[in-house]
Amino acid sequence: MAEISINGKRRTEFGKGAARRTRRDGFIPAVIYGHGEKPQHVSLPSKELGVALKTSNVLLDVVLDNQTELTLPKSIARDPLTGSLEHVDLVIVRRGEKVVVSVPVHTIGDYDRDGILEHVNNTIEVEVEATSIPQFLTLDMSGLKAGESISAEKVQLPEGVVLKSDPKLTVVHLSLKSAEEEIVPVAAVPAEGEAAAATEGDAAAAGKEGATPAAAGKDAAAKDAAAAGKDGGAGGAKPKK
Repeated sequence: MAEISINGKRRTEFGKGAARRTRRDGFIPAVIYGHGEKPQHVSLPSKELGVALKTSNVLLDVVLDNQTELTLPKSIARDPLTGSLEHVDLVIVRRGEKVVVSVPVHTIGDYDRDGILEHVNNTIEVEVEATSIPQFLTLDMSGLKAGESISAEKVQLPEGVVLKSDPKLTVVHLSLKSAEEEIVPVAAVPAEGEAAAATEGDAAAAGKEGATPAAAGKDAAAKDAAAAGKDGGAGGAKPKK
């Protein structure tokens, strides 16, 4: 469990304008409350606070006027575009008391690589002593098959840590991969110009085939006429005596 000391100073100005000036000067507006005490409006050095908050559920010893408050980050506001810190809520805790916090879940173990792993819930809620909050919890996925899930009750909890989330809460799910699409071969479609040329060629070929019988008929008629003329000439001429 990480515990970091940080020097703060009290704020006497409030509102959006005052908050912008505080951040411009290198500090982050914050409020400390809890245990029935009056809320304390403070400002904390942005660089030191940013480094401290990289650790999940870090304990902050905030030093104010030679007085130290043991606190736990409750709510962190960031700029939606830049991600920079804008405001922090800190709740007062006492050593030895138990708190309910969200703790990240890290996964280990080999699973069925034919599936697609989904982290449905990256954190679960547990009850633990304020000074013994684990930075993360471990979930063993060994043997997980495609189509199966693992719930919060399977997460490994250290001694003194009690699960507060629903035991049936899904933490990871291994989805089935979708079936590969069957590729059906498609006949090539001729281009527009090629299709037009093919159509014209077919029409010309059909025209030639249709003209052949007519030509043959004309040739036959001419031959018949010539033969008839010869026959008529032979019959009309008489030999001389």
